[in-house]
Amino acid sequence: MATDFDAYERDLWAGRASAYERGFARLTRHTAGPLLDAAGVTGGTRLLEVGVGSGVVAAEAVRRGAHITALDADPEMAATARRNVPGLDVHVAVLPETPFPDASFDAVVGNFVINHVGDPHTALKELRRVLRPTGRLALTCWEMPGSGALGLVREALDAAGVPWPDDLPTPPFMEYGRAEPFRALVADAGFADAAVDPVTWHHTVDPEEWWELGALARVGANGVVVGRQTPETVARVKAEYDRLSRRYATPDGGIALPAHALLAHATR
Repeated sequence: MATDFDAYERDLWAGRASAYERGFARLTRHTAGPLLDAAGVTGGTRLLEVGVGSGVVAAEAVRRGAHITALDADPEMAATARRNVPGLDVHVAVLPETPFPDASFDAVVGNFVINHVGDPHTALKELRRVLRPTGRLALTCWEMPGSGALGLVREALDAAGVPWPDDLPTPPFMEYGRAEPFRALVADAGFADAAVDPVTWHHTVDPEEWWELGALARVGANGVVVGRQTPETVARVKAEYDRLSRRYATPDGGIALPAHALLAHATR
């Protein structure tokens, strides 16, 4: 059953595939290898990727020789993945619904998608259903509260005195975005040997590009809030962003933003 959060997510991401591909997809590609390793993906693995996005994880799975099926809730994202991974079998579907029979896959992975689902417990039960016995699950999410790469624009909004809108729904993963709650969520859905590992890296990017793709392009909730402001307020937020980003400055004029994620893995 769709929730208010699910409806919000569909509206949030509609028309954002290009901006996502140029921005956050480059941030999240760091976890593609660890995610597939945790799921035991090798040549011949029957793999389902949920939330395929621009196809970064799918491309790596194809390189490994996996037989991959993918789904995404956004038709434009699905089209982007097909363009980037020729021949990719992509379905448009919104978790917790999937169009597959029981025990269809050896492994299921999702790179920063479970945190965009209104009912993550039901979604996990559905992912367990489509896994064969002893099949592997691997999912990443952001560690909460967000910081560095995930939180820089939000910090600038706060520093500029911009209140967070009351009408934006609270993501369920504000509750689960820590190691033990995430592990317990996976275990409660019926998975065995559930464990969560921290994954930390630095995302090096031009600060003006990150402002454009993380704030002005309306990607994610921070971008939505920036997009609601007057030009004068946006200028004030940008000034705070410039000030705060200096702590991450690199010698070549870029910024190296720390990224903090969690990688859950378990067995059917």
